Formats: sequence, C-alpha cells, structure tokens
Amino acid sequence: MNASGGRRATGGGSAPPAPPAPPAPAALAAKVRTLAPSMTRSMQRVAEAVAGDPAGCAALTVTGLAELTGTSEATVVRTARLLGYPGYRDLRLALAGLAAQQQSGRAPAITTDIAVDDPIADVVAKLAYDEQQTLADTAAGLDTVQLGAAVAALTAARRTDVYGIGASNLVAQDLTQKMLRIGLIAHAPGDPHLAVTNAVQLRAGDVALAITHSGSTGDVIEPLRVAFERGATTIAITGRPDSPVTQYADHVLTTSTARESELRPAAMSSRTSQLLVVDCLFVGVAQRTYESAAPALAASYEALAHRHGALRAGAGDRRA
Repeated sequence: MNASGGRRATGGGSAPPAPPAPPAPAALAAKVRTLAPSMTRSMQRVAEAVAGDPAGCAALTVTGLAELTGTSEATVVRTARLLGYPGYRDLRLALAGLAAQQQSGRAPAITTDIAVDDPIADVVAKLAYDEQQTLADTAAGLDTVQLGAAVAALTAARRTDVYGIGASNLVAQDLTQKMLRIGLIAHAPGDPHLAVTNAVQLRAGDVALAITHSGSTGDVIEPLRVAFERGATTIAITGRPDSPVTQYADHVLTTSTARESELRPAAMSSRTSQLLVVDCLFVGVAQRTYESAAPALAASYEALAHRHGALRAGAGDRRA
C-alpha cells in the first residue's frame, strides 16, 4: 500500500492513477512538519530551510539552496519531490507564493513554548494559537480526493469499526457516537483484543478506520490488518503518511500537529487535528445520507430533550 490509497492491482491493463497535484503554498509548512521525521538529516535541512525562509529560498537556484544547506543538488530535488512537487522549479514557485502570502498578512508573533510560570492568560493565548495553526495546517494538507473516497465508503458501509488507543480512542468514540445518531452502525472497541475479534467479523462492504498519530501503534495496526485481509475497506488517519499503518489502508488521511513540548504532549495536538478529520468525515456522510440522517438526528434530540429540561430545572431550583 502507499499513502495515495487503493489496493495494489492484481492484473488487467488499466492505466496508472494520475499523480497528485502539488500542495498549495499554504500547505508547505504543514507538509514539512508531517514528513520531516521520515526524512534523512540532509533532506530535513533542505525542508527546514524552505519552510523557515520561503522568500530567501525562492530566490536561490538549486545549486544555491544546496550550498546554503550543505547538501547536494540531488538532495534538494529529492526533497522537493517528497514534498509533492514535480521538481525544484515547482517548489520555487510555491515558495514565492508563500512568501507573498506572509507579506500580505503575517501571523502574530506568538511563541508557543509554555513555561511553568506562565500567567494563565498567556497559556490561553499560546494554546489557542497552536490549536488554530494545527487546524489550518491539517486543512491545508488534507487530500480531499482521499477524503471523498473515505466518505463514500463510510456512507455505503454495512458497519464501521474504528480503532484507536489512548487519546485516539477518544476521537474514535466521538466519530462512532455521531454515526450512531444518524442511524449508522459503528463501533469503537477500546480493548485491543476486542478490536481484533471484531475485525475478524468484517467483510467486503464493511469499513475499518484506524486512528494513530505515529502510525506505528501495534494495537491499532493489528485489527486494521485483519480487517484488510477480510476484504473490508480500510482507512487510516495518521500524522505519518509513510508509517506501517498505511500498508493496510485503502485510504490515508494525513493530520498535522503543533510542535511538541514538555507541557503540550503530542496527544494534545494530534487529538485536535484528528477531531477535525473525523468531523469532516461525519459531515460528508451526513450530507450523503441527509434524507435519513436528518430525521434520525431530530429523533435523538427529542429523545434527550426531557433530560436537558430536567437538568435546567434542577439548576434553577439550586439558584432559587
């Protein structure tokens, strides 16, 4: 499997899929953050240079950028291609576009390092900025072709299993409860053994969705592999598009995360981007099933209305 999704062909003369379009300039920084851990150190130097100073690098030839980063021209070209551009010329055009965007509306200069003695107002500002940047990066880098294919699979599924461990399981639970409220069958087993035994029951026409930021969580990969082998359509939501989980994914949806720090572990920022992706999936499914989804949502609201009313009445009694 590869990050573009789809099972390997077993024969036939169909034409290979068209290569994906280069990422938009706004997605470049997100792409660098996502792919940097899988790059060689020399490629990381090139990627960090172009993301850190797009205007300066846009003015450089391939030889100039190689000299600036202490690498080779071949490394610069390989980095450009890994970032999604056909060649260095295309990367330079994207850098020029990104530089123009930054000059027209530069982001506020907020450092996101949270210190132990930071005032709570600073903590709020720093976290809010990080959350906004994470969401913007994820949206900019999300492959909408893969997203649409995943929505179509979920819409047509007989049942959907969603696998996640720790913070990712909270995201899995969020998606399944939304799907249940529009009348779709969905499960998010939190126990790894139960996830595997559930996956054994899947078949063609079902969907299995794995959520793992690292892409290497064994307790998530194993049930996805089982579902894949049983013929279910498989989806991976991960921050690492070349990670082991993608070997068993028909469709890969890549997330972005803010920089990790001592007081902001990866689970916090990855959860934010994962929630955006599952919300996109849910809304896409709800759009395609609107005639049945709308009445189902209305029924669920009505079923809970008396509980909300009782809670409000109780609060009023306490204030009296």
